[in-house]
Formats: sequence, C-alpha cells, structure tokens
Amino acid sequence: MAVAWIADRRCACLIPLLLMLLSWCEAASAARPPEPEVARCIRQAARGQLWLEKTLWGLRDQEAGWIGSEILNRDGSHDLGPLQINSWWVPRIAALIARREGEVRRWLRFDPCFNAEVARWIFLDALKMSGNYWKAVGIYHSPNGIRQRRYAALVAVHLQRRFGTNVFGRRAVTLARPVP
Repeated sequence: MAVAWIADRRCACLIPLLLMLLSWCEAASAARPPEPEVARCIRQAARGQLWLEKTLWGLRDQEAGWIGSEILNRDGSHDLGPLQINSWWVPRIAALIARREGEVRRWLRFDPCFNAEVARWIFLDALKMSGNYWKAVGIYHSPNGIRQRRYAALVAVHLQRRFGTNVFGRRAVTLARPVP
C-alpha cells in the first residue's frame, strides 16, 4: 500500500511537469513562421540556380530549423535559424561583413534570408574547396569525414522525398551513395 502511494505521488508530481512541457512544445511549434517565408529566402539565395535551390532545401529539411531557433549542441555551440547555421561561424561572418557578432547572431536566428544566404555561402565555399558536391554537403555539417558521409546520405534522402529520385535530372548523380 505504501509503495502504491509513493508511485501515485511520483506520478502526481510528474503531471504538472508534463503539462508544462506539452504547453512549451505547442508554443514552440506555434511560433514557427509559415514555410513560404523560408521558401522565398531559399529561392532568393539560389539566384535562379535550380540545383542550388534544391540543395538548400535538402539542407533545410535535414536541419529542420525555424526562424528564431537556437539549438544547443553538445560542444556548447548553437545551431541558429532555419538552416541551423552553427554559432562557430558568427565571428568569421561578423569579420567578413564588418558587423558586430551580436547582430550577426540575431540575423542568423531571426532573418530567414540572411540565414539562407549564409547557408549558400558555406555550401558553395565547401564546394569550391572540395570540388565534390556530396563532400560539400557533408562539410556544411561537420569537418569530420564519417559525420560528413552520414549527413550527406541523410540529405540525399530528404532530396529524394521532396523532389523524387531524379532530383537533378537525367544526368543526376546517384543519390543513394554520396561520394566520400
């Protein structure tokens, strides 16, 4: 009887916590802006290059961020905004555009077009450096080769879901196995 009372008391203590968590999750999902705003920014960042627009959508679908998001990572950094730009980039971007780090961080979180432009820059810089599409997709996520390959494979799945298996046309690269 005493054990049942203790178990009931523990459950009773958890109920308010669960309700609070549920309301927080509802508020977070309600705070997400409409997808058309992010879509407009991705289209703008691609500058008419359909392959790049699709790539940015693949990255965005994998990252699953939203305007205003700031997700804490295990290493203490944060992923910011719709395309989850890592806060590691903030000082470098701030220096490149001669703005304060606080401004850059705020723009990455709350300005979906700035966020998409930075994602474009990170990806295209990785593509220029590596000369390999799938390697660049992986570099967007991590400097670690194993994590790059896993991430590229996940992005490939998102691209296929959103655009079909022939995502880049008849001469498309094989999406099933990203090149290391």
